[in-house]
Amino acid sequence: MNEIPSGASRATSVPNPQAQAAADEPQAQPSVATRPAAVPGVPALELEAVCKAFGKTEIIRGVDLAIGRGERHALIGPNGAGKSTLFHLISGRLETSSGSIRLNGQEVTGLPPYRINRMGLARSFQITNIFPRLSVFENIRCATLFPLGYRYTFLRRLSRLTDAAERAENVLERIGLRSRRETLAGNLTYAEQRALEIGITVAGGADVILLDEPTAGMSRSESDQAVALIRRMTEGKTLVMVEHDMGVVFGLADRISVLVYGQVIATDTPQAIRTNAAVREAYLGKTVD
Repeated sequence: MNEIPSGASRATSVPNPQAQAAADEPQAQPSVATRPAAVPGVPALELEAVCKAFGKTEIIRGVDLAIGRGERHALIGPNGAGKSTLFHLISGRLETSSGSIRLNGQEVTGLPPYRINRMGLARSFQITNIFPRLSVFENIRCATLFPLGYRYTFLRRLSRLTDAAERAENVLERIGLRSRRETLAGNLTYAEQRALEIGITVAGGADVILLDEPTAGMSRSESDQAVALIRRMTEGKTLVMVEHDMGVVFGLADRISVLVYGQVIATDTPQAIRTNAAVREAYLGKTVD
């Protein structure tokens, strides 16, 4: 019987396999996992007066942000600005000190990561989160199980779950890793591992995708391929990304928010951000090529 290792949870887009990779018959998802229906005019993701403090130190200070459905939105700022902390708050890994976070108009503030994920939000991390001792195919299949209604059990083999296999094969084709199907994920190149993580993140069918520095550590050619992959995999979805490569940001984002010392100092189109005097002074410098 195929196995999934136990241990710490991975990206919220991946169900946390605590025992063996097997599942019982599809079941209706519980009400807490029901994804909110899209409401015209309501942002896919909305933050209102969000704050986070560790003791007396304020890290996030009153962030307001509204991201529309289907928008590609970049969050930029200098190191230590609070970008990853904000991602942790949105995805439920950290609790807010105050403020409100809504997903498709539904309050998610204070919910644990797995519930937010089941409501339609998935994320990746700065450090690649995959199962290195599982094959590429098995990694993707793990992410498809809960959305298809399966729960982890010792009673049924994964090999019998044809719908999960079909969805996983489709994702493999889209991320360009079909030829690496049986390769252990730990043996992939760094760029391939990042592609695999993007595949895991979207395989569950989430509508809102958070990517944390998806091109970090890549060469220019690898970065260009990653941008093309992100465009392809997030088509029709809402994308929010943290990224330091300004070429990636200005080439991919519909809108950009600039976070400095825990506050959003500007949100606008790439061209407007490029010429914004406050942004140039705080982050981008005198020129942006």
